[in-house]
This record gives sequence, structure tokens and C-alpha cells, in this order.
Amino acid sequence: MLKPGEQAPLFQADSTQGTINLTNLLGQKPIVLIFYPMDETPGCTKQLCAVRDAESEYAERGAAVLGVNTASKDSHEKFAAKQGYRFPLVVDEGGAIRRLYGVGKSLGFLTQQRSVFVIDLEGRIALAEKGLPSTEDILAAIDSLLQKKPE
Repeated sequence: MLKPGEQAPLFQADSTQGTINLTNLLGQKPIVLIFYPMDETPGCTKQLCAVRDAESEYAERGAAVLGVNTASKDSHEKFAAKQGYRFPLVVDEGGAIRRLYGVGKSLGFLTQQRSVFVIDLEGRIALAEKGLPSTEDILAAIDSLLQKKPE
């Protein structure tokens, strides 16, 4: 798994909100990548609903939040509509993005591990955490980036 300070790998992929090209977001705003195992499972729903419920806090910081897993665009669209997610869910076809970020597979299921990355304005990893970091931890990482931002 990538570590803080390493350069974030660039990717382009389809999402629930059209094509996402990470190059277009870098330097513009902090980016939060949430790798989650599956659409429509209790743990993943809880994780992404926490993002939905803190949408205004992410927006205040100008952060782009992207959910990422290998499900189809159709699956992502149904999941996003059902739960009211207004942030993109990215289609990681074949697991290419997961592999770029060094996100392993979960034991027991052939799905990816749950991992969160925060990417700074220079395109470097500022936070890399397996599991389910709290909204407060993610926002604190973004806040520390914004405090370092040159005027």
C-alpha cells in the first residue's frame, strides 16, 4: 500500500458522474479516495453514508471525494441513487486502480480491502489508512493540508 509522501498514481476511469481523470483534479483541491469492497453491503453503505452525511464539511474544504471499487457503472448508479450519494463512485474495471494504490484483497472474499487515501495539492499521499478511518480523521488530514497551502 502506498505511504504518505509518495506520489499518487494517476488514473482515468468511468464513474457515476462521467469520466474521472485524476490529472484534472490535482492541484485544484484535496482528493479523498475511498476504496471499499462492494456496493450494497452493510459496512460499505455505512462508510459511504458517513461521507454523504458530512458532505457539507468536505465541501467547506473544497475536497473531492471519490468512492472506488470494481463494481459496474450500473451497480454504482443504483447504489448511489438508493443512498443519495452526490459524490462519484468510480468503476475500477479489473482492479487496475486498486493495484496502482497497493490496495490488497480482503481475506474471505475476493474483494478489495477497505482503504482511504487523502491526496494533497501537489499530488502526494497525505493520509493512507487501511480500514475505516473516522470522518474526523479524514477531515483533520485535509485541514492540515490546507494549513500548509501557500497563499
